[in-house]
Amino acid sequence: MTYCKRLILVCVVCLFSLLVNAQTQSGLSKDSVSIINTLLDAILQGSTDSSLLLIADISIHGNKKTQPFIIERELPFKQGQYIAKSDLEKKLELAKQQVTNTSLFTEVFIYVHSQQGGLVFINVDVKERWYLFPLPYFKLVDRNFNQWWVEQKASLNRVNYGIKFQQFNFSGRNDKLAVNLIAGYSRQVQLKYEQPYAFNSLKSGYSVAFLFSSQRELNYASSLSKQAFFKQDKFVLQTLKAEVAYLYRPAIKTRHNFRFSYVKNQVGDTVVKLNPNYLPGAVKSINYPELSYSIQYAFTDYNAYPIKGFIGEASITRRGITKAMDLTQLQYQANWALPLTKKTSLLLQSAGVLKFPFDQPFINQQLFSYGGPFLRGLEYYVFDGVAGIMGRTTIRKEVFAMQLRTPPGYKKEITIPFRFFVKAGADVGYTYNKLPGDNLLSNKFLYTECLGLDMVIPSYDIVFKFEYSFNQLGEHGVFFHVRTDF
Repeated sequence: MTYCKRLILVCVVCLFSLLVNAQTQSGLSKDSVSIINTLLDAILQGSTDSSLLLIADISIHGNKKTQPFIIERELPFKQGQYIAKSDLEKKLELAKQQVTNTSLFTEVFIYVHSQQGGLVFINVDVKERWYLFPLPYFKLVDRNFNQWWVEQKASLNRVNYGIKFQQFNFSGRNDKLAVNLIAGYSRQVQLKYEQPYAFNSLKSGYSVAFLFSSQRELNYASSLSKQAFFKQDKFVLQTLKAEVAYLYRPAIKTRHNFRFSYVKNQVGDTVVKLNPNYLPGAVKSINYPELSYSIQYAFTDYNAYPIKGFIGEASITRRGITKAMDLTQLQYQANWALPLTKKTSLLLQSAGVLKFPFDQPFINQQLFSYGGPFLRGLEYYVFDGVAGIMGRTTIRKEVFAMQLRTPPGYKKEITIPFRFFVKAGADVGYTYNKLPGDNLLSNKFLYTECLGLDMVIPSYDIVFKFEYSFNQLGEHGVFFHVRTDF
């Protein structure tokens, strides 16, 4: 290319960039310079491959608080990158999924704004969520709604209340600050700050947390596969926990988490008398460190209610360094969603836990139904032991979708989408307890079935589940859950 041709091309590109970006008379912005450099590189390289497109510019709109680089990190393409024409639509769809799964926005639109030959200009339009939640706190302490409503007769003595202050996207870098002051069933002070993108590489971060809790009632053992409680006026359990974590996310789909905690538990004299094995060695107080590593892989269309994709997590935890507290725990959870038709999907789930050595105090024997994985239809029961595995199969079909909007003329337009799914499913599981005692469901093959309706509110990752379930004991009933998939 001759010098004159290069000069003409430079002039044309500069003029084109000025028109696209609508710059003021003060000169070119950094964005304009970046676009010009990208175009010049493409022209001077003399690329003639008509099957490729060049991402000439990415413009982000609507991010009043979120830093642009937090959004750009989730995009499967960058400014100045060549992509195949045949891949463009797939890349745009993937970009929308990954930005949506940051849980920062109620709406995400990513599209080609304009195209000039092989040059593509992309817009990212987002609508930010409400990030500040200084709300009254009201939460049931029981494992699920049915246990509280039926077995505890909806007792208001079994709720926690207080003030829950949460600031999501605290600095615009998708960080979180939480301060909870809780009274009622238990007294708690919780402080936590999480910064996943603390460094310029946007691959690593940290979190710090503190918890102090005291309560007057304690699940000190299990009988007939149900929790046994002891209650008194004085506090029967006090817990102090401090934690620091290193967070590492080298790319988009995989996250690594290294945590170190220091824990102190103290129980009352009566607890030791009722269950000498509640804490190891029949002691009233124990301090121990805890070290854990977890890895999570997530590649779905929507993490809160996946229709397509996979989410999996595996962890190893070491609790204690002496015989006073000696636990090594391996754990995994997996969710695999397969679309069958446009509105029908199959969800396969599994979870497993292995703890060793097998001789463990009661505080280390909780397996399933303690706020984590559970078998539908066995919500009134708990599973203790040192090893367990379970699986779940659910077929779901979307039957209805709607949107609620603010009235016309309202100062700020708010749209809340709803999606409704009918479903049918079956669960299986097995838990091993070295000393099962009178627990009915330990060391047995378990199976349940259910029919249900799910209501999904995508804007705020809310899922309500209404299920009619059956179990192998001949029991059945209606159960209600809020986003309880593994």
